[in-house]
Amino acid sequence: MKLACLHAHHSNIEYIESALVSYEIELVHFVDPGLVNRVTHDTSFSNSDAQQKVKEQIEWIAKSNVDAILITCTNYVALLNEDDYLVSIPIIKIDEPYFEVIASIDEPQVILFTNPATVEGTLNRLNNYLSDRHKNIEMDVVIIEDSFELLMQGLSEKYNEAISKCIHKLLEAENKIISVAQLSMVNASIQVEKETSITIINPLHTLIDSLAIQLNLKHK
Repeated sequence: MKLACLHAHHSNIEYIESALVSYEIELVHFVDPGLVNRVTHDTSFSNSDAQQKVKEQIEWIAKSNVDAILITCTNYVALLNEDDYLVSIPIIKIDEPYFEVIASIDEPQVILFTNPATVEGTLNRLNNYLSDRHKNIEMDVVIIEDSFELLMQGLSEKYNEAISKCIHKLLEAENKIISVAQLSMVNASIQVEKETSITIINPLHTLIDSLAIQLNLKHK
């Protein structure tokens, strides 16, 4: 099994490699931070321009002798328009297993983001997911301001600190289920779990369980 992974930042490679190290699977990584940067900062770069770029990337990767494509960036996933694709292999979206867990929780929830450009597309997909399943959940959305630029500048430690600080404040302030919506936020969320013994839902753990089933992965 050869799985292609499309990332918006090189830091996501480590997450996927570590999570799948015990499975019999070959990973091929494609990284393009430029698209997210343009979507975030270039007002002349339209949504249709971004969708076309993702289409080109997916179709290029599909021709690279792989069995499936995993998209680890929620921004990329939100830009997908699969009706336009001439791709015969499975396209796996990191947010769908995460949505499944979110939808299964009846308690009030807080969903955290660091990248403002990701929020609208992800929430649209989440709301459609919930609507299709006739689910209603009580949900607050929090954007950790000025944090995503730290990641894009390579300041991963400061990025993780900003996320951890925000989660700790939320835990102290209210009794709600907390989750992080982006793969880049996983390390910080796991660290808070260790410090507090409180589960912070993240898209990596939900993804790996789903991948193992979808791709029939075998342990080494």
